[in-house]
Amino acid sequence: MQLLLTACTDGGQTAELNDYLQRLSRPLGIDAMQAQVLMTSRPPRAEALRIPLDGGKLDGLDFLRLRGCALQQTVAKRNSSLGRVAPPSQRLLMELAFLRDAPPCIETLLADGREGLARIIRDSVTLKRSQLPALIFNATLGNREYRDFWRARQAPEDYPKQTSSLVITALEQVTADAARWLSGDYRADETRFELALSDIARGDGGELLDALSKQAAYLKAADVLIDQRITAGPLCTDNTQSTAAPILRTVVGKFFVERIQVRGADLNQRYYQLTKPITQLESLLGGALTSDYQIWLEDRRMQLQMGIGAPRQHVDQLQQLLGTCYAEFSSEPVPDTAKRD
Repeated sequence: MQLLLTACTDGGQTAELNDYLQRLSRPLGIDAMQAQVLMTSRPPRAEALRIPLDGGKLDGLDFLRLRGCALQQTVAKRNSSLGRVAPPSQRLLMELAFLRDAPPCIETLLADGREGLARIIRDSVTLKRSQLPALIFNATLGNREYRDFWRARQAPEDYPKQTSSLVITALEQVTADAARWLSGDYRADETRFELALSDIARGDGGELLDALSKQAAYLKAADVLIDQRITAGPLCTDNTQSTAAPILRTVVGKFFVERIQVRGADLNQRYYQLTKPITQLESLLGGALTSDYQIWLEDRRMQLQMGIGAPRQHVDQLQQLLGTCYAEFSSEPVPDTAKRD
C-alpha cells in the first residue's frame, strides 16, 4: 500500500510546481487541492535480501592438499576466518578467482593421479557456476551500495543540473562485468569493482525518485483542476472566448512550457541514464531476484513511470481545455511535448 504525504513548499522544484498550480487555479476560479506526494519507495534492507549459499565440499577442504595449484591460495583465503565472514562483494570476487584457477588445477591433479580431489574441485566448479547469478545479486542489487543509491533523499533545488557522470560509468561497468561473468569470462579487477560499488552508493537514485514523485503529485493536482473546468463546459466556443483563456495561455507558456516542461525533460534524461544499466542487470539476474526485491522493483517502476509520464498527461489535459481557444483565437500552437523531449 502506498503512503501519501501532503506536499510542503520547500523551495526549488516544489516551489516552482506549487507556483504553477496556484497560478493555474486563479483564472479557472477553482481552488487547487493539496498535492499528495507518494512516499519514496525504499528497497528492503540488504541483509533481508541476501541469498544464503551452500559452500559444498569446498568448505571443509584442506588447502594444503592443493599443493602445486594456484587455487591453493584462493581456497586458503576463502576458508579462513576472515573469508567466511567476507562481505558479498568479496565473496563474489573469491568465487570468481576460484572459477578462474580451478581448470588448470584439475589438470594438475589428474596428472598427479589425484582423481578424488580433482572430482571435488570439478563438482565445486559446477556448484559455483550455478550459484553465480545469486552471488552477483548479493554483491550488487541486493547489497548496501545499491540500497544507498535508492535511499530516500530530497533532491537539491537545481536537480538534476549538478549531477555526476561517475555513477553512470559505475553502473554501466558493473552491469557489463556481470554479463561477462555470466558468459564464462571470470576475470575481475577487484579494486575497480569495489570503487564502482562505492560510486554507486553515492549516486542519485533517491533524488530522482523524490523529484519525479513531486512532479507527478503537483501535475496530477493540476489535472484535477482542469478536469473540473472541462466538466463545467468549454472555455471557448465558435464565437466566444472566455476571459480566462488568454490568461491561461500565458500561465501555461511561461510557467509550464518554459520551466516545468524543460525541467521534466532533464529529469527524463537522467531517468534513462540511471535506470538503463540497472534494468539490464535486473534482467540478467531475473531468476535470482528474491520475492521481496521483485515487489519493491514493481513499486519503484510504478513510481518512476508516474513521474515520467506526468508532463505528457498534463499536456493532453491542456489540449482538451485550450484546444478550441488556440484554434479559434490564436496563431500560437497548443503546448506539446517538444520541449519535454
